[in-house]
Amino acid sequence: MTNAITRRRIIELTGAGSLVAATAAALRAEGAPPAGTAPVLAAHATPLRIGAVSLVVRDLERVAAFYRDAIGLAVLERRADGATLGVDGTALLHLVHRPAAPFEARGSAGLYHTAFLMPTRKDLARWLVHVASNRVRLTGFADHHVSEAVYLDDPEGNGIEVYADRPPERWRWDGAAVTMTTEHLDIDDLVSLTNVRVPDYAAAPSGLRIGHVHLKVGDTDRAAAFYGGLVGLDMTRQRPGAAFMSAGRYHHHLGLNIWQSRGAGLRDREATGLGWFSLEAASADLVEARRDKLTAGGANLVSVPGGIETADPWGTNVRIVPRPA
Repeated sequence: MTNAITRRRIIELTGAGSLVAATAAALRAEGAPPAGTAPVLAAHATPLRIGAVSLVVRDLERVAAFYRDAIGLAVLERRADGATLGVDGTALLHLVHRPAAPFEARGSAGLYHTAFLMPTRKDLARWLVHVASNRVRLTGFADHHVSEAVYLDDPEGNGIEVYADRPPERWRWDGAAVTMTTEHLDIDDLVSLTNVRVPDYAAAPSGLRIGHVHLKVGDTDRAAAFYGGLVGLDMTRQRPGAAFMSAGRYHHHLGLNIWQSRGAGLRDREATGLGWFSLEAASADLVEARRDKLTAGGANLVSVPGGIETADPWGTNVRIVPRPA
């Protein structure tokens, strides 16, 4: 298999006829509306970082097999009512089995995508050859300047991004705002890092983690006030219909957009989709500081092992817990 053939196959997997069309899909997936409208991952060397995501699913076997086979997560625990998957013994994805759950309504708030962060660019290349070889359906890909990203959906329509960061010293900042673009991904250059004839991605690499979570919300200003003023994240970038936030000058731990959900109300708690996501704090004191801030802001809190859980204005549950030792 040559690089050109691999590139063509990858483009075909997006259902697009060209790189331009595939990049346009990425524009819709992250960072802009359509035209006319490392060693220690930087994402995790921050006071708050993404820990895990929980999804409510109807077909547990099919969804678990997808994250195992397509993403490479290991099944850490299987139960009658769900499964836990992760890497290095670290739980990243909790699947809750509800076979009778209604599918989440189009236009509702909730999950836009879960973003799995590869430790290195070569790992992203190896994974891309893996999914191309196995004809996994892709939805788009793009160069965001701070990172290179590929998009796809799981069998129940939950969005996924798989990406690798560029070195933080190459990110461009203007004060508190980081530059993020959505341009063509150089597929040929990326896959040149690995053997396109012999896929060698048998499992997710050690160190793969969730780098960020992107949410659908009803109003970005209201969402930013909640995740900033109460949860403690800082704004890193804003554009019409979207906002990006992080801790510790990462480009973003959290994306927020209204592209499909403008004016959405409370989510249906019985439906499929995002159950909760967690933010891991660098210390127990930081968890307590966020507890105090959320309480003062009138948020309803419940206790979870080691930390707290609350809900944003659309009923999306977020946990703040100490990071594992």
